[in-house]
Amino acid sequence: MQRDRTTSDVIAEQVRHHRTRLNLSREQLAAECARLGAAELTYAALVSIELGRRDKTGKRRRDVSVDELLVLGLALAVPPLLLVLPLGAEETVPTVPAAEPRDPYTVWRWVTGAETPTLAGPTGGRHHADHRPIADTGPKWSAAWGAASYPASLYPLFDRRRQAVLRAHRLVENAKADPADSERVPEFRRAYLEELGELAHTINELTHAGLTVPPCAPEWITDMTALQMVDDPSRVPAEGASRG
Repeated sequence: MQRDRTTSDVIAEQVRHHRTRLNLSREQLAAECARLGAAELTYAALVSIELGRRDKTGKRRRDVSVDELLVLGLALAVPPLLLVLPLGAEETVPTVPAAEPRDPYTVWRWVTGAETPTLAGPTGGRHHADHRPIADTGPKWSAAWGAASYPASLYPLFDRRRQAVLRAHRLVENAKADPADSERVPEFRRAYLEELGELAHTINELTHAGLTVPPCAPEWITDMTALQMVDDPSRVPAEGASRG
């Protein structure tokens, strides 16, 4: 793989791949982009993007902006991040100009905040995180990354715990409605409260980090408040309620 391959090159290859997958002409793709409000992605622009035409210095004449990446993803019915990091289709993808290409899934985890980037190295055959102070006098890079990426771990965790509470709550309600299961209501209720406690713990983490808490079912909020599970019930919006 060429070291001077850029992220725009990867996107161009994937745009062409998915356009072919959908059996779209460039004119049709341009029309889809215009429908999404990106009239600048004309037939001519798409030709320049896909063919990767370069100037005398070797620089691409037409890169892909972040705004255009989102449009192209929606127009081609593919998650935009997969245009940048085609999982399973490439052995490596570009990272930053000063570092070697890495496998797409590793970079995917960096981009989504699931893992700390390990661009430096390799040392002893292994890459490692950058522990230097930012600009020599700032906080350590790895620590700053960890703090900034914290929301990327909390919101998926919140969603998983919300789904667990939803399933547990449904068991309680179904048992109440079915005489054959009525004896199991206390058992299901205990399981529901355990899951609710886990959700409340994540809500507390979100509020302590100054992050917005997604809406919850009013009944859950009532139960969490009554059991003093959440530190600040006022920060937990009810589903269907206006945030105004």
